Amino acid sequence: MNVCVIGTGYVGLVTGVVFADLGNEVICVDNDEKKIETLKKGIPTIYEPGLEEMMHRNMQDGRLLFSDDISEGVRKSEVIFIAVGTPPRDNGETDLSYVEDVAREIAANIDRYKIIVNKSTVPAGTGDFVREIIEKNKKWNVDFDVVSNPEFLKEGSAINDTLYPERIVIGAPNQHVAMKLLELYAPLERPMLITDVASAEMIKYASNAFLATKISFINSIANICEKAGADITLVAKGMGYDSRIGSSFLQAGLGFGGSCFPKDSQSLVHTAKKFGEDFNILQEVIKENDRRVSRFIERIAERYDSMENKLFGILGLAFKPNTDDLRDAKSIEIINILLEKKAKVKVYDPVAMENAKKILQGVKYCKNPYEVAEGADGLIIITEWNEFKYLNLDKIKEVMKTPIIFDGRNIYDPNNLKRLGFRYISIGRKEI
Repeated sequence: MNVCVIGTGYVGLVTGVVFADLGNEVICVDNDEKKIETLKKGIPTIYEPGLEEMMHRNMQDGRLLFSDDISEGVRKSEVIFIAVGTPPRDNGETDLSYVEDVAREIAANIDRYKIIVNKSTVPAGTGDFVREIIEKNKKWNVDFDVVSNPEFLKEGSAINDTLYPERIVIGAPNQHVAMKLLELYAPLERPMLITDVASAEMIKYASNAFLATKISFINSIANICEKAGADITLVAKGMGYDSRIGSSFLQAGLGFGGSCFPKDSQSLVHTAKKFGEDFNILQEVIKENDRRVSRFIERIAERYDSMENKLFGILGLAFKPNTDDLRDAKSIEIINILLEKKAKVKVYDPVAMENAKKILQGVKYCKNPYEVAEGADGLIIITEWNEFKYLNLDKIKEVMKTPIIFDGRNIYDPNNLKRLGFRYISIGRKEI
């Protein structure tokens, strides 16, 4: 099948590469000429395990092309995926301007029947919005259908999530177009759910909001555990054994970040208000998440008479492991507060350093965790990269000025840290 993917961010690039790997002829389009030139050289513009190898394979086989010419992509393809950004406005509303721009470009170039698929995360009603724009602006009297096909990718495992999704949701206006999308996804042999367009759009937001709720819930329980002397890791483990609850997203920490949960939660609250509903539960979820960093900083500050001129080592900058994404990363928030308190900061992340240098000033970038720890008055764990779990902690203790670790992700065993002579402050557990 001939497929066009408009937008080469996380969702668009991974979607296009995987569809090419499944044997389709794919053209990925973006109006960022510099990005397209980079992709044409076979260099991914995001860090995602397995992506570069899959890109190379399909480019060499001629199934995967990159272009900054949207007209070329639209005219060559039967199915056109819209995978552009949908950032939040100041009031939490989803900004659909990029989607609107793409819809107008499609309208200017659509020359025969096409299936237009919204892959971007968009509020309920966006399918009708896109259809109206194309209908009003198309140059030729041709038919088309607009479909919602939300993505459920996790950064760091996006290739695997695309190849082995837990479900494929297709929101289609009629059976004919639904079957066409089923044909495209058939090689994956995964569960598929066909719905109306609005329901598919809601499934994405409802899913992310529910997962965000689990995270804020367990973090609220962690707050109580810290004062009650309970261990949040054991509490979460006991809860997770209940099949009605499950263990996923019950890891207490610094809260959710990234490009999805924060903006999608805000967008759903805005959508609820638009329809005259108050989504009070989700509003409290967002508030709890907003409090995570300030609470963590308070616990750090309690251990020092003053934070001025204290040297802190930061391990982890990306919002989660296996990605270089810094969108809504807790590291940025924490580091900026430390700098405001006139502390000195050294940082290390396995893959996000170059992205961090574009937005973080006034910190020292280090080559490895041991350089970060050298001379530090405190070591702060922000991202739970695997390599941090297996550090030589004896060496870390030896080079630190003061052997104290603030663990925002609970990656260490408190008893082990105590045995090694560290002072250890984690989330939802007793201070050691």
